[in-house]
Amino acid sequence: MNTVLIIQARMGSTRLPGKSMLDLGGKPLIGWVIHRVKKTSLVDKVVLSTTQKPEDNILEVIGLEYGIDVFRGSENDLVDRYYQAAKKYKADLVVRVPGDNALPEPKEIDRVITFHKNNHNDFSSNLPDVAQHGYPHNGYPDGIGAEVINFAALKKVWDTSSHPRNREHPHTNFYENREIFKIGILECPKEIKRPEIILDINTKEQYDFISDMYEYLTDNYEEFGINEVIKWYDSVYKK
Repeated sequence: MNTVLIIQARMGSTRLPGKSMLDLGGKPLIGWVIHRVKKTSLVDKVVLSTTQKPEDNILEVIGLEYGIDVFRGSENDLVDRYYQAAKKYKADLVVRVPGDNALPEPKEIDRVITFHKNNHNDFSSNLPDVAQHGYPHNGYPDGIGAEVINFAALKKVWDTSSHPRNREHPHTNFYENREIFKIGILECPKEIKRPEIILDINTKEQYDFISDMYEYLTDNYEEFGINEVIKWYDSVYKK
């Protein structure tokens, strides 16, 4: 199966404009996201998906600098943007990674892909926002996982979804139609089950927190992931 990981990013965030290019340890946020997801072993292609607005030209430049393809589409119709990108790259499986998740974990992305395939799901997630959609909290830190979507299921949503909210938030189409789609929620491994840790950047406060984290991690580790984050959080940040 052709597995295409699509990073969703734009410069026009309402809560924190330009966050994709904010500096973290000497690299822009979006650069770290690309760097980390390229370490997955079950993804065939990584694509940065942004809008056609001129302000997002810089994201295309960064994506190409980091050696990945860039797809540009609708600003607010994310269902269409994902569908058109998936169609262009002939994806059988689409892996969705939000571009404001500062520390995607390659092993956990591979884990949810394997889980999705083994259970023959239409939609699978190891993002903690599942708790907002009627599922028990899966225990994951916020910002290290992904969603996996069968292309056939994404096409069905593209064909039938009409509400602006659901066109802007692809995952809601699955959670609100459980009688149609087979959904799988992956539980967090015990050793990294830290739901209080938020590695998602939506506010200046979250950026300051993650900037401090990256400053420490880049000074102390050549490569790092969620295990090093937990050590920093417990031994440095909380003190």
